[in-house]
Amino acid sequence: MAGLMLSAAWKSSGKTTLGAGIVAGLARRGMRVQPFKKGPDYIDPMWLSLAAARACRNLDPRLQGDGLGQYFARHAAGADLSFVEGNLGLHDGFELDGRDSNAAVAKALGLPVMLVLDARGMTRGLAAVLKGLQVFDPAVRIAGVILNRLSGSRHEARIRAAVEHYTDIPVLGALHEQVALALVERHLGLMPSNEAAEPQRTVLRIADAVEAGVDLDALLAASHGATAPVADREAASGRRPGSGPVIGIARDRAFGFYYADDLEAFAAEGAQLVTIDTLKDETLPKLDGLVIGGGFPEMLSRALEANVALRSAIRRAIEGGLPVYAECGGLMYLARSLTFGGDTRQMVGALPLDIAMHAKPVGKGYVTLEETEQHPWPSGTRGQILAHEFHYSSAENVDPDLRYAYRVRRGHGVGGGRDGIVYRNVLASYAHLRDVAGPGWVSRFLEFVRQCAAAPALHGSLR
Repeated sequence: MAGLMLSAAWKSSGKTTLGAGIVAGLARRGMRVQPFKKGPDYIDPMWLSLAAARACRNLDPRLQGDGLGQYFARHAAGADLSFVEGNLGLHDGFELDGRDSNAAVAKALGLPVMLVLDARGMTRGLAAVLKGLQVFDPAVRIAGVILNRLSGSRHEARIRAAVEHYTDIPVLGALHEQVALALVERHLGLMPSNEAAEPQRTVLRIADAVEAGVDLDALLAASHGATAPVADREAASGRRPGSGPVIGIARDRAFGFYYADDLEAFAAEGAQLVTIDTLKDETLPKLDGLVIGGGFPEMLSRALEANVALRSAIRRAIEGGLPVYAECGGLMYLARSLTFGGDTRQMVGALPLDIAMHAKPVGKGYVTLEETEQHPWPSGTRGQILAHEFHYSSAENVDPDLRYAYRVRRGHGVGGGRDGIVYRNVLASYAHLRDVAGPGWVSRFLEFVRQCAAAPALHGSLR
């Protein structure tokens, strides 16, 4: 099969922009490109999904463990090219031995690596960096290099000469610093595609610039050396599509952080997903449950506050016992207020706390959770749960009588070693769960929804 990983020597080298351009360029040639993003991430996969016109999948060795290879194989099946965008640098990772690095994933999946090198402020030294990456782990096959952010033709010529002289790695692309290759960055990385004014036009603009500077034919030739695992046959779900609970899901410019696997898990369980636009909708349809994922509500807090009708409808539904699951941005939206840049806006007001944004991260990275006896969903193991968090906000003025579903063994959460606020039938957490390993959160939430529908008097009466 054809496949490759796009990595870099260090983070913020332009991988996502180049990756989106490469994927979009190949897709408009008529190729079926299956994009993957290594590590926990929502924003980069949104751009890659847009470029490929198919859902990007996340590869996370820490959360998926031994199931990573089969997961990759299942979703790569049928594609003309499997394209993996790495995170951080080629040999960076959580573990000292690099078992969760881009390099380790590339080896495990049999993928050649295409390196993006940020050339700003460097000439001959870039060849030394490239040589060091090559000899650090000779088992990683570096199939080519793309020089990025060059200052001009002389800069490009000097680096090309150094790379060709000191290494045997071909230069397959050279991109000069240019506005066409810019994506807006802010806290937590790039602006999500669901917030961008014209995301499709942006991707095509990037594809034009990448095709002008990268030899896509040579890149494709290098990708044919992949030796990925073969997928086992996956068991079919026993539930009839659309036969289960009606679940509202907030998907708009403010909330868009959802893993494709989680959305598909709802469908596999028979749930009917109904999209809720928190910026435009004024009422809630008849729902059995509601999910509010992550996003950047602080960037749209004025518009969220202005939609008084929907905020009031959500609060009434929660007080009436509607089962709700909210992650990060969703938790922020359910709070009393959100303060960002000195501006305070009213939110739903269901949770007795306020949210304050900060200039630096409050919680960022992998978290380890342990369920408490207060967790409302059935089928809990009370064992450790691996998840991740990315937030620059903190919960302030928190009601001391609130209950919590998790003890935080690693990470920050809401604070005080706790996360997963439990209020009536709401579970709101800073932690992002992923439905790929262990007891799936989707099936547990849906079972909770069914229990609430079957015995409403037994639920929603406690804070």
